[in-house]
Amino acid sequence: MKILISTDIEGVAGVFHHEQVRAGNPEYERARLLMTHEANAAIAGAFEAGASEVLVNDSHGGFRNMPAELLDARAQAVMGKPRYLSMMAGVDQGVDAVCMIGYHSRAQGRGILAHTINSFAFTRVYFNEQELGEAGIYGALAGEYGVPVVMASGDDVFIAEHRPLFPHTTFVQTKRATGQTSGISLSPAQACSAIRAGVAAALAERGSVRPLVLPGPISVRLQTQTPALADLFCQWPSLERLGGDAVGFAAPTVEAAVRMLNCLSAMSSMLR
Repeated sequence: MKILISTDIEGVAGVFHHEQVRAGNPEYERARLLMTHEANAAIAGAFEAGASEVLVNDSHGGFRNMPAELLDARAQAVMGKPRYLSMMAGVDQGVDAVCMIGYHSRAQGRGILAHTINSFAFTRVYFNEQELGEAGIYGALAGEYGVPVVMASGDDVFIAEHRPLFPHTTFVQTKRATGQTSGISLSPAQACSAIRAGVAAALAERGSVRPLVLPGPISVRLQTQTPALADLFCQWPSLERLGGDAVGFAAPTVEAAVRMLNCLSAMSSMLR
């Protein structure tokens, strides 16, 4: 049994503020260790459930947050960018199940540090008129490879948003949101214990979880943070201007849509 663990940071226990998720300050240095501990808990749970191989995808920001020497030595690390499959890199390596650790609610949601892919560039993202956050987008990408999301962790808003998309997935709540930068958190030790048990239990029941499949072609509608970003994105000839701050494009597959979104995310740095 080969498992992919995709680890973000905003849903990690004890993480509440933007300074904790941006490199270059002491708050981040502590948070990246909390992220690593939760990844290690998931790795331990996977091996307890009988995994023969575990890939850990560093899925936050520049994709090089978790110190490699602190990760469980039994796992292999997927790090760095650019990479075509982004937060789901490794799903094409013949994995049997995906676990999402430290994930967060979508942009404009009430969850802690809520955003979708790029908080500077994107306000809302729709696939075939269904609004999705990162878990939905990348869960659908995993589904295109026939791989189910069996377990996910994050705050209560993240779980409430995504349970309808993943009705048979095991969710572990690490904290409760009281605002976008406030909440009530489990201790890191409690969160790691819950994640470890959650991964083991989810993998034991993985046969009952079906992949999230969005049939193509995919119609993508993207609401941008500013009209200037819509101006920029429409330099790409295949994009259509839908409104002052909205653009759209068609993609044959979820993977093609993800790759385009990540290209637009990279383009947006021109206007920072």
